[in-house]
Amino acid sequence: MLISIALMMLLGMVMGGICKKIHIPSLTGMLLTGIILGPYVFNLIDESLLNISTELRKIALIIILTRAGLSLDLNDLKEVGRPAIFMCFVPACFEMIGMVILAPKMLGISLLDAAIMGAVVGAVSPAVIVPKMIKLMEEGYGMEHRIPQLILAGASVDDVFVIVMFTAFTGLAKGERVSIQSFIHIPLSIVVGILIGFFTGSMLAKYFEKIHIRDTAKVIILLCMAFIFVTVEDKFSVRIPFSAMISVMAIGISMKRKRTAVAKRLSLKFNKLWVAAEIILFVLVGATVDITDAGTAGFRSIILLFWVLAFRMLGVFLCLLKTVLTWKERLFCMIAYCPKATVQAAIGGVPLAMGLSCGNMVLTVAVVAILLTAPLGAFGIEASYKRLLNTNLQN
Repeated sequence: MLISIALMMLLGMVMGGICKKIHIPSLTGMLLTGIILGPYVFNLIDESLLNISTELRKIALIIILTRAGLSLDLNDLKEVGRPAIFMCFVPACFEMIGMVILAPKMLGISLLDAAIMGAVVGAVSPAVIVPKMIKLMEEGYGMEHRIPQLILAGASVDDVFVIVMFTAFTGLAKGERVSIQSFIHIPLSIVVGILIGFFTGSMLAKYFEKIHIRDTAKVIILLCMAFIFVTVEDKFSVRIPFSAMISVMAIGISMKRKRTAVAKRLSLKFNKLWVAAEIILFVLVGATVDITDAGTAGFRSIILLFWVLAFRMLGVFLCLLKTVLTWKERLFCMIAYCPKATVQAAIGGVPLAMGLSCGNMVLTVAVVAILLTAPLGAFGIEASYKRLLNTNLQN
């Protein structure tokens, strides 16, 4: 396992650095590293490491979402208001609708299979979007109209909504009845997650105020709380509607509200952790990609993905109607809401494992979605934010 970790880290850094030098997002190099080292090419990653890859990817997401929470100001989120709520589900709905309309004609699959495929593809990637939005906040771009906060808030909830829809559609495909309760769980899990996160963050802020401990120890405590929340969600989510990842971000937001100076220092600590976590995350995502599946996807699958992305962008545009955002800022939001990676890697193979007839096709399209949208989306954000957004460093 140790040699696998060494190969992942070293080659991931080298490939990421090369891509950055030629003005391609570094995550592209990390994804390629995972593909090369993964089981479908040279098979140089230890099987025991692949067996815990889901948990490792969760740890990486916890690190970047905590970092995001520690950077977010609650007042900024309040100012964002209605558009942030719509961004949580409207773009994903539009993308799923686009898939249901187009996939049966282009790929010859049923409407239900198309809905399952739409739910897999419909989630954005926090792992791609969150670091980029944090960078924008640090550089002061888009802060006048709170654009990074708008995208952060929407992307953090988008995945919860899409995964519930995916569970509902796969249940239908297996002949199960879909209960209204499963849809009620969406808003409940979000609200419960926010409340638990804010309460935990407030308690930790008071504890850190009374008990003097090193910032490194505070980081460990925050990580441990996040691990507990994720475990609780995994084991009790059927009975208790609860979104752990939203709680993780809410802890950071609450900490920033109560202890701004401490939050700023902890944010820097998590930023350093992200250097290693980013490599592990994207290399392991790349390791899930079977390039033979991508090769057999065909031109129609690629065209289909671009069409459903157009549906998603239309959904984003509608979310931003009657807002103060300029047309350039709206265009940036449409670009920034396209990258996909983590959710597709996590659930892309589930329909195949369940024995559904659409399983192989869904996995293939999920793989192509990762390979196309993760690097292109990251590149689109990097290439456009200075042109489309105003900078206001004093915010």
